[in-house]
Amino acid sequence: MTPDDGDERYARLAAAVEDAIPAALRREWEQRSLAAPVLVARQGIFSPTGSPVAYQLSYRSAVEQTASATTWSESQHDHATAHVLDATFGRADLESVAHGRLLFVRCTRPYLVGRRAVPARPDRLVIEVPHWVDVDRDVVAGVRRLRDAGFRIAVPSFVSTVHQRMLLPHADFVKIDVRDLDVEGHPVVSLARSYGATLVAEYVETPELHQHAQELGFRLFQGNLLERAGILDRAGARPVTG
Repeated sequence: MTPDDGDERYARLAAAVEDAIPAALRREWEQRSLAAPVLVARQGIFSPTGSPVAYQLSYRSAVEQTASATTWSESQHDHATAHVLDATFGRADLESVAHGRLLFVRCTRPYLVGRRAVPARPDRLVIEVPHWVDVDRDVVAGVRRLRDAGFRIAVPSFVSTVHQRMLLPHADFVKIDVRDLDVEGHPVVSLARSYGATLVAEYVETPELHQHAQELGFRLFQGNLLERAGILDRAGARPVTG
């Protein structure tokens, strides 16, 4: 039996299973799917005058805890990225999420190197390269391709690791945890802006941190002082294809 013969047999088997599902059970499943929440977290990124200029989107689940994301496997991170992209760009009425602003989404290695496609919305999607991604030549080449396609690139949680420094020439935004500025200070800030990226202050939790970040030349600000992340349910937005 050739591989093609095996594929055809599996296709026939899948079709037979699909046909065997009773219509009533199929309708019940569709109704449950439509009623199930499709959640995504959204937090504003603000200008110095307090105007929202972008949003950070993050994974949320109605059935899973997300607080332990630092211990996730690669496949769990991939799932989270797919969920956020599908919930946001894979459904109608995107502007109810974006309101004409940029949307920052953490994208894992498969999206960076082209094994998985990112939504063709460079006008809205800012691709964040998470700190846990091992940056190598394939990732850098993928980031360059994405940027050539019009996407903007963000480097979050910047602390000047070797991998993060590899991305600096291709970064439009660099995000720094301002709670660390008393330790890291001016050298990291200067390095982060050395290729012309816009600096984003992350974890702005107090007026003092906000003021200090402004004094250091940050142009954008994100944190609970300005806005806590809200939860959007995208279940009511029609899935789109193509």
